Amino acid sequence: MSAITTPITPAAPTTGISTDTSRLKSKDNLDKAGQQFEAVFTGMMLKSMRQAKLANPLFDSKAIDTFTDMQDGLVAKSMAEHTPLGIGKAMTDFLARSQSDLNDPAADSPP
Repeated sequence: MSAITTPITPAAPTTGISTDTSRLKSKDNLDKAGQQFEAVFTGMMLKSMRQAKLANPLFDSKAIDTFTDMQDGLVAKSMAEHTPLGIGKAMTDFLARSQSDLNDPAADSPP
């Protein structure tokens, strides 16, 4: 048997991190980030409210706490999608002002 002696040229190193940043500067991504920020903020608010236990629960267990945390996460996500508090929109509006390519020129001009 003969050994294969074909030289292998190394390809560009792959790190798993994309170097294409064109998608980062889109209004859709900014709006999605604002919605996710709203969900995280609402989730933290719900968690804080749950920690302020005003009464001892009748049935208290680690399983119920886990289920309640999962339920609060879904409620927070749903609230951010359907009835937002407005903090995500305020954040996206603030960030969009600093990126001129995301601003709509027609929206900036007075009527």
